[in-house]
Amino acid sequence: MGQFLPALPEIVLAVCSLALLIAGAFGGEKSTRSISYLALFALIVVAVLVLRQPDATTVVAFNGLFKSDAFGRIFKILILIGSGLSILLSMDWLEREKIARPEYPVLVLLATLGMLAMVSANDLLSLYVGLELQSLSLYVLAAFQRDTVKSSEAGLKYFVLGALSSGLLLWGTSLVYGFSGTTQFDRLAAVFATGPASVGVIIGLVFVAAGIAFKVSAVPFHMWTPDVYEGAPTPVTALFAMAPKVAAMGLFVRVLVGPFGHLLLEWRQIILFASVASMLLGSFAAIAQKNVKRLMAYSSIANVGYALLGLASGGLAGVQGVIIYMAIYVFMTAGSFGVILAMRRNGAAAENLDDLAGLGRSRPGLAIAMLIFMFALAGIPPLAGFWGKYYVFIAAIHAGDIAQAADANLLYAAAVIGVLTSAVAAFYYLRIVKIMYFDEPAPALDASPGRAVEAVVLVSVLVMLVVGALPTTLIDASIRAAKTLLTV
Repeated sequence: MGQFLPALPEIVLAVCSLALLIAGAFGGEKSTRSISYLALFALIVVAVLVLRQPDATTVVAFNGLFKSDAFGRIFKILILIGSGLSILLSMDWLEREKIARPEYPVLVLLATLGMLAMVSANDLLSLYVGLELQSLSLYVLAAFQRDTVKSSEAGLKYFVLGALSSGLLLWGTSLVYGFSGTTQFDRLAAVFATGPASVGVIIGLVFVAAGIAFKVSAVPFHMWTPDVYEGAPTPVTALFAMAPKVAAMGLFVRVLVGPFGHLLLEWRQIILFASVASMLLGSFAAIAQKNVKRLMAYSSIANVGYALLGLASGGLAGVQGVIIYMAIYVFMTAGSFGVILAMRRNGAAAENLDDLAGLGRSRPGLAIAMLIFMFALAGIPPLAGFWGKYYVFIAAIHAGDIAQAADANLLYAAAVIGVLTSAVAAFYYLRIVKIMYFDEPAPALDASPGRAVEAVVLVSVLVMLVVGALPTTLIDASIRAAKTLLTV
């Protein structure tokens, strides 16, 4: 039983997913709302099981394939929060669109199971299994609105490009195994600690990083993001922007800082390139967007760039910066998509920026919430988004202070570019505020989108305000998690 206890949250979630799948098959479409509530209850139970695992304990199970530690636990909590919020956002929307089917919450649970397995992976093979379980569920969710051409196209694009990224990841894994003799993280770290890695290992590492970079939609593997975000059902887009992004970033950090931590000088330049390219493209490409979901897609690319800057910094400060950034990013994104889901006119989705015109007068509460999320995404104090950017920029500067001359210059330059692109991004975030409060009002939006969406927006607003004013708890938790990863 000692082998199974560290994975108890994943086992419980798997059992709950299968039980709800059977219940949904017997209950039919009428059971969708009750299955959704049961799925939320299952996520809460799993979160409690994760929290009950002691932070100071690191356990390796299943012959080295699975690791339970404080770093994995903080990312699991963020994943469970993101998945739970996405289910809340979806319930009323599915019924309004007349596509309420019980398999939707079940697919979210199965994708969540894959994400939890990803951040606890201690082997390149268990990493791949978790990644594929997540991806297969998300392919179906992207095309869930199958009567809509855009949704079907989004699912197909995501599937084709996702298969390509899986191939890159497997090819990299085979090269790493061929040149090092193992795929287990602890053994890889021991191998690389004894001397320089071979060229074959470095090439394999590049392919592994490319496969994971696709999942976080980092440049140059971002091409799927705008089309899939626009075409997928809006609650699915919200899910894509939250839980899978957090899981993939946690996986990125565990892989590069853990087994490949001794090869920091080899992979830092790759991550810095992806970071800078993501910040630049995400910030400038979003300026021309007229569709809110496409704008959020490019915004997510830029946000990934900021998080990757923390990863490229390495060390305790870098890992801490990534954790803080992703924790705040979940709630910024959830609240923003809650407002987008509330934008309906005459029963149809209103997804253009012009549809926000006059929102400050017609729906003042919704407009204030959107203003807070836009300010947070721009990194304006005293909101929580400021702390996310502050810690990744500080990590880059500190890493530059102790790095070799060439790497130091790259880190300083990346931090400066990050600050400048934040100013560029502030333009289109503040443009949304200007449209809401100063443009000629558009026709009024429909009534309240539902209490579940309102609850998500309200909770996200409170997190932005409370964490912005009192970030100590999050900072302390991120330090504990980062130390766990770096001391093992």
